[in-house]
Amino acid sequence: MAQSSLCGTVQAEVEIKAPADKVLEFYSNPKHFPKCSPATITSVDLHGGRWGTVGSITTWNYVLEGKTATGKGITEAIDYKNKTLTMNVIEGDIMKDYKSFKFHMQAIPKGDNSLVRFTYEYEKLNDDVPDPKSLMEIETSIAKDVGAYLTRA
Repeated sequence: MAQSSLCGTVQAEVEIKAPADKVLEFYSNPKHFPKCSPATITSVDLHGGRWGTVGSITTWNYVLEGKTATGKGITEAIDYKNKTLTMNVIEGDIMKDYKSFKFHMQAIPKGDNSLVRFTYEYEKLNDDVPDPKSLMEIETSIAKDVGAYLTRA
């Protein structure tokens, strides 16, 4: 089968009650995710660079479909004007199924709220690997937790 059939994208959007600037700041500096969504994100550790900067390397420990998993990524881009973040996953459970996996997040201002758009770009190792839809479902759920966390008094 052609190599291109293994490549794909999955996208989702969710509206949350938090300003886009705060959403981007939170995602680019992810150390507070375990406080915000403790049932899903158990820890985020910095392994290189500085929190909130391009080139930072973080390890994420999370729960997916009832199982603990881990992932390591490098922050490739943070665009404050367009409120976007790109992370390249380089190690962890995701890489058992994917040759490459990129995470993109964009926070689009919508009044006092944000429309948060997530895009995964990936290349599967083989045709038996499913699209990462269950991971995206968790992503949108976490975004709602982020909105609640950022708007607490």
